[in-house]
Amino acid sequence: MHMTPPDALSRAFAAGDTATVLAEALHMEGATSVLDIGCGRGALSRSLADRGFATRGVEPGEAAIRAARETAPDLTFDAAVAEKLPYADESFDAAIFVNSLHHVPVAAMEAALREAARVTVSGGTVFVVEPLAEGPQFETVRPIDDETEVRHAAAVAVADALRASLFTLRGNVVYERRERFADLDAFLDRVVAVDPARAALAREKRAEVAALFERNAVQEGGAHVLVQPLRIYWLRRP
Repeated sequence: MHMTPPDALSRAFAAGDTATVLAEALHMEGATSVLDIGCGRGALSRSLADRGFATRGVEPGEAAIRAARETAPDLTFDAAVAEKLPYADESFDAAIFVNSLHHVPVAAMEAALREAARVTVSGGTVFVVEPLAEGPQFETVRPIDDETEVRHAAAVAVADALRASLFTLRGNVVYERRERFADLDAFLDRVVAVDPARAALAREKRAEVAALFERNAVQEGGAHVLVQPLRIYWLRRP
């Protein structure tokens, strides 16, 4: 870790609470307006808005956008791809990619990061939170969608952006998210919600995934907990 975070941020990392990690870090940066790139169904956008940030979400999936608008009807969600954002230059204090950069086509990852820089104010912050290709949750999903290569490509894209001086690196931290699921069906629903194209393989590989779920999930308070290591890149636009 290349930074010494305050106690509240350290506790958020220890708890694996991404929403609180981002909220504390955004407060540290003095950000008030945030673009959630690849916002999915809007849960994180809703959480940040509830903490006082002027949050806007963008997501290419129409089904996810509809769900986001139901989750947070008072927020604005736009249908667009990360590599072509429909916003003016320097529209936001900060932009975030949370488990989303690796879903951008590999050839478009550089453009997506350039777009994030473009719509963020000079001196503003871009956070990229990416799952590592390891850990119990990764291994459980792997029969349905092995993301080893795309997760590596996302890390390379961030490194390339730094080498190109698109950003400066304030720090990066690896922490563990502990995600709770009621049962296997809840887990599979979550896996497919992230990418509906996984639905057929989720049905085909159900028995294999069930065995992995049983092996890798930890029983905790009546729930099944799967751990996923994440890396957060704390980037600043020059």
